[in-house]
Amino acid sequence: MPLTTQPSLEASCSERRDNTSVLAGIAAAIVLVHLFTNHRYGFHRDELQVLSDALHLDWGFVAYPPWTPLVERVGLEIFGASLVGLRLFSTIAQALAAMMTGFMAFELGGGRLAQVTSALAIALSPLPMFEGTEFQYTSFDYLWWVLIAYFVIRLLKTENPRWWLAIGAAAGAGLMTKYTMCFLLAGVLGGLLLTPARRFLRSGWFWGGMALALLMVLPNFMWQMRHDFVSLHFLRHIHARDVGQGRAHGFVRDQFRICVNLFAAPLWMAGLVVFFRDRRYRMLGWMYVIPLALFLAAKGRFYYLGAAYPMLVAMGATAAERWLVSRSPGWRWVLQGVFFTGLAGCGLYFAALIVPLSSAGMLRDFALKNNGDLREEIGWNELVQTVANIRDHLPPEEQNNVGVVVGSYGEQGAIEILGPAYHLPPPISGTNSAWLRGYPTPPPSSLIVMGRSHTYVEETFTACRLAGHNRNGDGVENEESRDHPDIFVCRGPRLPWPEFWKQYQNFG
Repeated sequence: MPLTTQPSLEASCSERRDNTSVLAGIAAAIVLVHLFTNHRYGFHRDELQVLSDALHLDWGFVAYPPWTPLVERVGLEIFGASLVGLRLFSTIAQALAAMMTGFMAFELGGGRLAQVTSALAIALSPLPMFEGTEFQYTSFDYLWWVLIAYFVIRLLKTENPRWWLAIGAAAGAGLMTKYTMCFLLAGVLGGLLLTPARRFLRSGWFWGGMALALLMVLPNFMWQMRHDFVSLHFLRHIHARDVGQGRAHGFVRDQFRICVNLFAAPLWMAGLVVFFRDRRYRMLGWMYVIPLALFLAAKGRFYYLGAAYPMLVAMGATAAERWLVSRSPGWRWVLQGVFFTGLAGCGLYFAALIVPLSSAGMLRDFALKNNGDLREEIGWNELVQTVANIRDHLPPEEQNNVGVVVGSYGEQGAIEILGPAYHLPPPISGTNSAWLRGYPTPPPSSLIVMGRSHTYVEETFTACRLAGHNRNGDGVENEESRDHPDIFVCRGPRLPWPEFWKQYQNFG
């Protein structure tokens, strides 16, 4: 008996190593593509907010939990203000997510075709592709969702309740990254209650995993208590804004169009059906359906559910691989050829749209015309240079006691991260967590004010004059150049600084 099983075992281990190498190669390709392209343009306004908060580490921030600023603080210490270096962490997160999708297919019984198909389907999908081009909390949130799905598959496959500790750790990390993790956890708990997996509720390992997650998130909860749960007020404000601006429209359409490669839609739909038909893995079907229903009811934005698709794609690819076995060799080659050609074509189209493949020419023009996020990466260095130039033309006595008042978190981050090269003072900002940090003491006697309308400036500050304009040399119209083109020099606010500061708080 050992003589017949040992070669089979060795062959199986060798095949697993080969498959892992292929998946690692796909992950490495993701990293390399972003490494060679992420240096183009500049920081996105959302990235600038994270970097600003990274200089003021705390257990919480108004707009998000502390994980992403902490990661980017590490990046700042290692790479400085390097686009490629700071975006490396989100790039690695997306590469790992694609690789883990292939591992999910393996755990579900898929061979090399299923593993490679599922990993490529995620690598060539618009949403994870975008998440690798910038560092935002959504980039890391995506990975935590994928890891929880993988750990749940291992739990259900092995019947080993110790996997609840891994699930709890990933859930805790997710809650410290983005609060929408609660929607996935609702799916996990709902899946437990609605399937035979409810037996794990009697396990101490389940409660230990939940306790671990709560312990990890406790510092942030205490921070929220000290700040009157300010993030809850922020989220209500942002949600009302998004719904009012129609940003929740197209939720169902964009599940097909952006969350996953369009040619992978048959895979994830088949995966959902197979999960519900499989008694062992039915819990994962509920882990998709429950968050979907909650996001639909709450009018969430389309990308909130994006990280739920890798587990569906993995199961769908595994089922498709089994189905292909019953087809003739000729039909197998035709079906695979059509699928992979469509998958690659759709992926390349969105890569041209999302990834900054070129800094000049037709590709650049195509991307800037159709991708608003790329347009928001242009002009920040020029803005800071303009502010420094305005400061340099002030009388010497004003230069020595000047403050820079900003209206948005993008301007705040630009002045705080890029401004030191021009010896600019830290920004005075009332947006999100910057408001909690207060204003300089003693307050400056002269102010350079940006990001506000002429009417607002005249009503809020004294002795104001137009001093410059915010434009970029590329002539690209974005939110900053279109909505906030004017920069003013003023004296102090009309109200005493403490009263002015109470009114200056805003969410964005």
